[in-house]
Amino acid sequence: MTGFKGFGFVGLLTVILIGAAYPVFAAEAPTTSQEKIVQAQIILTVSESKRLIAKAVAQMPIVRKALKEGMVIVAKGTTNTYVAEEILGERIGHGAYVLGKTVPAKGGKDFKDAPSISEVVLVKGKHKKRLSLEDAVTKLKPGDVVIKGANALDYENRTAGVMIGSSSCGTTGKIMPYVVARKAYLVIPVGLEKQVAGDALEIVNKMREPVESLNEIPSMFLLTGHIVTEIEALKSFADVSVFQAGAGGVGGAEGAVRLICRGARREVEKVLRLAEDIQGEPAFVQ
Repeated sequence: MTGFKGFGFVGLLTVILIGAAYPVFAAEAPTTSQEKIVQAQIILTVSESKRLIAKAVAQMPIVRKALKEGMVIVAKGTTNTYVAEEILGERIGHGAYVLGKTVPAKGGKDFKDAPSISEVVLVKGKHKKRLSLEDAVTKLKPGDVVIKGANALDYENRTAGVMIGSSSCGTTGKIMPYVVARKAYLVIPVGLEKQVAGDALEIVNKMREPVESLNEIPSMFLLTGHIVTEIEALKSFADVSVFQAGAGGVGGAEGAVRLICRGARREVEKVLRLAEDIQGEPAFVQ
């Protein structure tokens, strides 16, 4: 493996980045005990969840600070397509900012022609289109932010998994040595649709066992950092508690999440208005 001089990264298939203990989002004002608590449910499709999460990531204090004073790198991915749109304030053709993807074994839809674009790198808020991902990561400094999506989520253990289909370890292999060594922040936008049944560490160890495979099975990196799901996203916009009550649906709601939000009426109404603005987001692939 090349391109990792000075990091001792050869052969490593599992990377764990421990997030620092500091507020991920702006501090929430506590609801006074005298206020009556109300609740409401919010149902979000996969694309609506991606949009919500992207809006939350774009307004994270560490992201805003890095946009002002340092560097922000947005790796490619479906959720990160929305993140890049929210940060840049412009539309990105769906498919143009995606590398690997999970599609139905039979049937399904594919992307319409969309010319591929390079990873979004911003230095002090300016989009550096000529600065490649490979060069950008070598310039990372403490306080800079790397945003990387995931394929699997172990919510209980705050751990995310990223499938590795490339023999050279893909994007994760390119960025993680520098993220760890340079003490940059790792933000992981990932929807609750990607929760897995089991402990992520046990899953990745099983995937690495030398068992004969009848078809191609990827390896997986494990990452921890600042995981942002729909729960963290909603809580970042209002002083509410949020829990997931269900998942799935039909008629376009396949993979949807059902969330219950509780708090003072004005706070719950705030997230309801936010959800209403997001609901109706078209599916990622038309």
